[in-house]
Amino acid sequence: MPTPPAPVRCLIVDDEPLAHQVLTRFIDQTPGLTLTGTCRNAMEAYDHLAQHPVDLLFLDIEMPLVTGLHFLRTVKNPPRTILTTAYREYAYEGHELNVLDYLLKPFSYERFLKAIARLPAAQPAPEPEAATEKYLLVKERQELLKVPHRDIVYVEGCKDYVKIAVATKTYLLHQTMKEMGEVLGPAFLRVHRSYIVAAAHIGRLQPEHVRLLDNTLLPIGSSYRSELLAFFKK
Repeated sequence: MPTPPAPVRCLIVDDEPLAHQVLTRFIDQTPGLTLTGTCRNAMEAYDHLAQHPVDLLFLDIEMPLVTGLHFLRTVKNPPRTILTTAYREYAYEGHELNVLDYLLKPFSYERFLKAIARLPAAQPAPEPEAATEKYLLVKERQELLKVPHRDIVYVEGCKDYVKIAVATKTYLLHQTMKEMGEVLGPAFLRVHRSYIVAAAHIGRLQPEHVRLLDNTLLPIGSSYRSELLAFFKK
């Protein structure tokens, strides 16, 4: 049998903890990719590249001290690079630097896979259907419906049920909040006794609330505050 291709060794360089969480999750669930390290700034990335082989770099642009674009210009023989940024205006400069793709935050797993598909044919990229996708089964009318974890924005406890909020609607599921936390895993954060939130959808932390990317405000429970702050300071 032919030897399977070696996994693509990935490095994340980004100063945002949420970006680390999202990219780590996407890399972990994508066959053919392996994460070799995460860096918070360009200086850490210089050191990592000097000591470890890297095939694919996920690089933020707006970082303190040294920007991602300056870093990319100064690295000798840089690995293939996918820029990850919240700013559209850097797309032309990224094109000049011959980057593999330009991911505008926040991006979906499908968009992530399209970027991975730009890798050389010797490193085939998986299709979304081939990836192992986690989902909840909810009842809608007389049918069971799959709700992928990646579509969930937050979960709200409602007595003996939980309300699953996605972008366009909500679903009710007979489940406890404790059970939901165990099912959803580390990509979701318990911020209040009545709320579990997808980390990828949190835009800002406020003294008493989390503000989601769609500007929804959810309360922070006093018993969850220290754990939530610790998560963002990792």
